[in-house]
Parts: sequence; C-alpha cells; structure tokens
Amino acid sequence: MPSKVDRTGGEIDWPHWASRTTRRESTHKYSTTLAKSISHIETELEDRLGVDDWRLSTAAPHRKKDGRPYANASPNDPGAVVRWSMDGEQYCVAADQYDDLRDNVRTIGLYIKEKRKMSNRPVHTGQDEFATAQLPSGDEDVIVAGDGGATASTQAPHEVLGVAEDAPDDVVEAVARRLSANNHPDNDGDDAEFKRIQQAKEALLDD
Repeated sequence: MPSKVDRTGGEIDWPHWASRTTRRESTHKYSTTLAKSISHIETELEDRLGVDDWRLSTAAPHRKKDGRPYANASPNDPGAVVRWSMDGEQYCVAADQYDDLRDNVRTIGLYIKEKRKMSNRPVHTGQDEFATAQLPSGDEDVIVAGDGGATASTQAPHEVLGVAEDAPDDVVEAVARRLSANNHPDNDGDDAEFKRIQQAKEALLDD
C-alpha cells in the first residue's frame, strides 16, 4: 500500500529527470473522484501487476492512517507521482498536465492500465511494455521512467479515439473503423497512428 509518510510540507517528490508543465489544462472529461482514481491505481498495481510496494506523492496533505491525500485536496501544485518496484526494476510515473490533482492521478491510472494491457498482448516485443517506455517531454500528460527503449503513448485509449471512457463497444468499433480507414497505410496514411488506433480499440473492447 502507499507509503505512510504524511506529506504536509506541501512539496511533491517530483522526479529530477522530468520537466514541469508550465501551462496546465482544465478538463472535466473524467467522471470520477480522487479516492476512486487512487483506488484504481492500487488495483492495477497490486491486484493485476502484483506490485507489493508503491507510493503516491502529491503536494497535498496526506492522511496518516493510509498515506493518501484527503478527498477534497486541492493543492496549488496539482501534480502527482507514483513510484513502484517490479521484478527488480524501479518505475516512476508523473503527471501534471491538468490543473486538478484528481485528473492527474486519473491520467496516471489510465496510463498504467493501458501499458499493462499492451504487455499482455499475444505479440513479441523487445521488452516488457513498462520497461521500454521512453521519457517524453515534460509537457506531455505522463512521464514514465524506464530504460528508454521505445516511445510511450501518453493518451488514454478513449482519448485516442475521441470517445467517452465508457463508450459502448459498437461506438468504439465504428469510430475506430472510420479513423483506421483515414490512416490506413495502404491509403498513404500514418502507419504509427493506424497502430495506435488499433491498440486503443483493443484496450477499450478488452475492458
């Protein structure tokens, strides 16, 4: 479970290798709460990835009983950082794209979920999806620490397709079909974008 450290000093444990976002966005696309967003990360890391030790760091006061920020936390610095260890490797995901702590925490949870699903695909890649995440610029939604072997996607699957997070399967399929046709390599489309659309579709239909 998260560290019991009570971060009342108002300082986030931001990774030294990551730049900070200078102009943050305001968004209302996540229909969730801060508590649910943290619980989602806990489920992904503990129940689905088998991580025993992980820590959430924010600039908000954290409760001493469980190390989590208070439900109504609204710190001046809305960034969030999640660190964990897995298979002898250390990982760190940081997000501060949005001006609300909840939205940055939710973005991290969706990123971890997407990367986990990509790791479970029946395809061969050079290394595990988490281990191959390359560091994007500081103004991207999420920054992932790894060995720098491949480019990381910084959008949640539903954002790639431009649909609601809980969109029905038929809507996901229809939108993905239209976007795929526009980006198909056979039609001189963008091969990388085509693959990203297919991955997003599979991730949403796999929920």
